[in-house]
Amino acid sequence: MLQGEFTEHQIKILEHYVTTTTGNVFVLRNLPEVIKGALFSRYSRSTLDLRHLLLKEFILNEDTAFASIVGKFEGDQANQMMAIQKAQNFYDRILDGYGDDSIGELGGAHLAVENISMLAAKAIEDCRIGGSPLEKSTRYVYFDQKVGGEYLFYREPVLMTSAYKDLYVEVCNHLFDTYSRLIPPLTALIEQGFPKDPAISKAAYTAALRAKVLDCLRGLLPASAMTNMGVFGNGRFFEGLLQKMNVHNLAEMQDIGKKGFQELSKVIPSFVRRSDPAHRYTQAYAQFSERVQSELHQFAETHLKKMAPLAQSGVRLLQHDPDAPAKVAGALLFSSTSAGLDELQAYCRQLPEEELGRLLEMGCLARENRRHKSPRALEHASFTFEIVADFGVYRDLHRHRMLTQERQLLSCQFGFYTPQEIVGTEMEREYLHAMDKAKAAYDMIAQELPEEAQYIVPMAYNVRWYFHVNLRALQWLCELRSQAAGHPIYRLIAQEMARQVSQAVPAFERFFKFVDFDGYELGRLGAEIRQEEKAKARSL
Repeated sequence: MLQGEFTEHQIKILEHYVTTTTGNVFVLRNLPEVIKGALFSRYSRSTLDLRHLLLKEFILNEDTAFASIVGKFEGDQANQMMAIQKAQNFYDRILDGYGDDSIGELGGAHLAVENISMLAAKAIEDCRIGGSPLEKSTRYVYFDQKVGGEYLFYREPVLMTSAYKDLYVEVCNHLFDTYSRLIPPLTALIEQGFPKDPAISKAAYTAALRAKVLDCLRGLLPASAMTNMGVFGNGRFFEGLLQKMNVHNLAEMQDIGKKGFQELSKVIPSFVRRSDPAHRYTQAYAQFSERVQSELHQFAETHLKKMAPLAQSGVRLLQHDPDAPAKVAGALLFSSTSAGLDELQAYCRQLPEEELGRLLEMGCLARENRRHKSPRALEHASFTFEIVADFGVYRDLHRHRMLTQERQLLSCQFGFYTPQEIVGTEMEREYLHAMDKAKAAYDMIAQELPEEAQYIVPMAYNVRWYFHVNLRALQWLCELRSQAAGHPIYRLIAQEMARQVSQAVPAFERFFKFVDFDGYELGRLGAEIRQEEKAKARSL
C-alpha cells in the first residue's frame, strides 16, 4: 500500500482519530495519552507515515487492546482499566525501547490538586519545565469562607500532634478572622477615596475595587491557607514532580506525591511508573536528595550559623557581565553571516559605542508592543538579582519559569509589608496585632520545627530569594509585571530590575521600552473596562 492511500473502510476508522486523512499537517484526537506517546515513539523509527502506523501497529494490533482503551466500551471504566493493564507491557516495551527520557514528553495529563496549602502550591510550581500550573487567585476570590464552621487552612499533621497544636490553630484562625473583618471597612475606605466615575460601568468598577481590597489584605493569609490548582504537564514533568514530592521533608508534599502517582497511573501509567516510591529510580533519587540536604545543612550549621540573617526589602542586582552588549550584538549578527560567533563578538567589542548602539537598536526598533518577542540573541546576557519581598509577591513572580530561582524557608525575621491604604487607620492596629501574634507563634514553633513553622507565616512577611535570568526573559518579566493591572509591589520590583540593569548596562535600556513606570490607584480598572468592552463586542 502506498503512503497516503487508504481504503474507504480505513478512512472511516481514521477520521475518528485524526483531523484530516489527506493533508500533511493534522492533529490526533480521541486517543488516550499512553497511545499518543507510544505512537510518536514508534513514529521516530518507522518508515510508515503516522496514519498508516496508527492503523497497522495500534488499531489493528491485538496486543494493544486498542478498542477497549479508546472507548469501545464507553462508560465502562472497569473494562477500560483492565485493557490498559493488559496492554501495559506492550506500551512499556515501546517506550523503554528508545532509552530516551524525552519520550516522556510525548504524552500528558491534566491533574487537579485541591485543598492544598499555598506552601504546597509553590512546591508544585517549583518544577518549571514541561508543566503549566494555574492556581486559585487571592485577588479575585475571597478566602474567608468556612466549611463545617472552620476556615480553610491546612492542619499540618506534625503540628497537629505536637504541643503547638492549639497555638497553631488559634493563630491561623485569628489571621483569617482579621482578614475577614477588615474587608468591609477597607472596601468602604477605598470606595470613598476613589468614587466610581459615572462613565465607568458598575461591574468594571466593582471588580477593580475588589482586586484592590484583596491585594491589600492577602498578606494576612497564612501559608497554610488552602488553594486549588490545575496542572497540565507531560509525562517527564510529572515523573520529576512526583519524585521531588515523594522525597520532600513535609508530610503534605509526600501525600500529594503518593496521591498524584495513584491518579496519574490511571491515565499515563507508562510515563510515571518510575515515580512509584518503591521503584529503584525514586529510591535512588531519595538517597541522593537526602545526602545532599544533610551535608549542606551540616556545613551551614558549622560554618554559617553566626552569619547575620538581616536583609533589607527590595531588589539588588548582584552580578552582570560588562561584556554583555558585545555578546548580544555578535549573536544578533550570527544568522546573517557565515562568520563564527566568537569572531563576531570580538568584532563587536571593537566597535565605537555609537555603532554598537545602532546594532543593538536593530534588535528592538521594530517592536510595537511587549508581545513582540525579542531575538534569542538577548539570551547571551544574564543577571543575578537577590530580592527580599513579601511571600505574596514571591508567589506572583515565582510563576516565571524561564529562569533559575531559589528561595529560603519562610520565616518572620525579615519584617513584613503593611499596605499604605490602612496606615494611620484603626485597621492598621488590627493588622499589626495579627502580624505580631503570628511572629510570636512562629518564633516558638521554629525552634523545634523550622519547616513545619512555615505554615503559620502570613503572606505579608518577607522572604529572600534570587533570580538568575537572561536579558530576554527579564525583558518579558519586567514589561509584563509592570503593567497597570499588576499588584503594586511586584510592579515596583519589575520597575526596579529594569532600572538597575539600565544603570549597570546603559546599552540595554532600549530593550525595556514597554516597562510601565507610572503609578496607579485602582490598577485593575483599565483591564476590567477593556475586558467588558471585549465581551460586548463578542455579543454583537
